[in-house]
Amino acid sequence: MLIVESFDRVLAEEIQGELNERNSILIPHGSFVEYVGAEKMLTELDVPVFGNKYTLEWESNRSKEREWLDSAEIRVPKVYDRPAEIDGTAIVKFSGAKGGEGFFLVNSEEEFQRKINDCSDDYTIQEWIQGTRYYPHYYYSPTEERLEILGIDRRDESNIDEYYRAGSGDKSFVVVGNRPLVARESLLPQLYEMGKNLVEASKDLFNPGIFGPFCLETICTDELEFVTFEVSGRIVAGTNLYPEGSPYSCLYYDEPMSTGKRIAREIRKAAELDNLASLVT
Repeated sequence: MLIVESFDRVLAEEIQGELNERNSILIPHGSFVEYVGAEKMLTELDVPVFGNKYTLEWESNRSKEREWLDSAEIRVPKVYDRPAEIDGTAIVKFSGAKGGEGFFLVNSEEEFQRKINDCSDDYTIQEWIQGTRYYPHYYYSPTEERLEILGIDRRDESNIDEYYRAGSGDKSFVVVGNRPLVARESLLPQLYEMGKNLVEASKDLFNPGIFGPFCLETICTDELEFVTFEVSGRIVAGTNLYPEGSPYSCLYYDEPMSTGKRIAREIRKAAELDNLASLVT
């Protein structure tokens, strides 16, 4: 094992040299992207990264992320350009993979100004969508040109999931855990189509597009329509629920298949075909 004191130490010349000497491939996840930084991964990291690391630029920038979703014709929440436009319940979000830290709800411009305090000015004000959270885990194989759904989870977010017990107090959206979820079967075609459209749109926006694991963070409304509020263009924590595979992965494979194992299988197959360069940036 190669142990570093912090994620950003990976950028140090001696650490990158050691990783390259070991013929390493980095698998980015949320904390890695947040603490190393998507921009530094593009400009300072010289170690092969599994997947298209330019995806991280599109997922971490909310305006680019919305352009991506719009191009894929995926329904998204309304965005308020200015606090004065708030005309109902809205959620204020900050950029980066911070697991919901700092997010808050508002119902008016006055409430927004009261709660924003000295927070970052890199925020987005989104319409609050009422419904059930679904986080489908996708995997797109460039080798097989196939999209797979490997699992679905929902997140437990600090006290927001239990606030109704008291009915008052500040609400926190910090992710504290994950629960497995199996979707109503009639919803699966819609979920699959969303993932497929996202992949196809990415090929036009940042060639060769997204591949490997990714996740759409969605709300399913009572009209059984999905509204997507974020893209995670990498492996996500919800896949931890399925180290032996999920109710969906078993439809593809006759052996336990976690997302991590699926990545390893892709890398091995590409190496056998002498096509490993196509999987890394």
